[in-house]
Amino acid sequence: MAKTLNDLPPRAALVEVARDFHRRGWMSGTAGNLSVRTDDGHFWITASGRPKGRLEESDFLLVRIQDGEVVERAAPGNNPSAETAIHRVIYTRFPDAGACLHGHSVAGCLASGRARRAAKALRLPALEMLKGFGIWQQNPKVDLPLFENHLDVARIAKEIEVRFRKAKPPLPALMIRAHGPTVWGKGLQEAYNYFECLEFLFGYAARGAT
Repeated sequence: MAKTLNDLPPRAALVEVARDFHRRGWMSGTAGNLSVRTDDGHFWITASGRPKGRLEESDFLLVRIQDGEVVERAAPGNNPSAETAIHRVIYTRFPDAGACLHGHSVAGCLASGRARRAAKALRLPALEMLKGFGIWQQNPKVDLPLFENHLDVARIAKEIEVRFRKAKPPLPALMIRAHGPTVWGKGLQEAYNYFECLEFLFGYAARGAT
């Protein structure tokens, strides 16, 4: 039995994450996308329109980071989601990122909805769970980068790229308002842990506590 998600083959591990996130209400229907970087400048990512609760290892594409070209389809008819552009930005800006997870949750949307209009960040509650991101200060003030939700996903990806080019985010995560969070980590298990910690913080904030 695998000890961590990192011990599984990439697509098998992503299938496990997708089914887990679906059970927990973080990837309902076909929403969200998950990816893992390979060692040769590519990443495996979930194909567009696939139900995450029934994902299979054939529901993936291999994408080249440099230009976004699809170089392999695990099954004919697999097409990339528009949000592939966001994963490309993360892998380009952060060379140590080995996995990137994007989901949709009620708590995340509620928490981001409390932020003022046009806010660029969402203040996370100063809870013990922030230690999951390696933040050990007493009563830390941590601002999660917040982006507006445009119908044109390429525009979202560009805004992420521009902002992160200017300044590195305080933690490996971001939120798209009324849409969902994206997290990344050195490996899939680390990214999974970060996503789980962030959802805990969202759940707390969504209940009106700060």
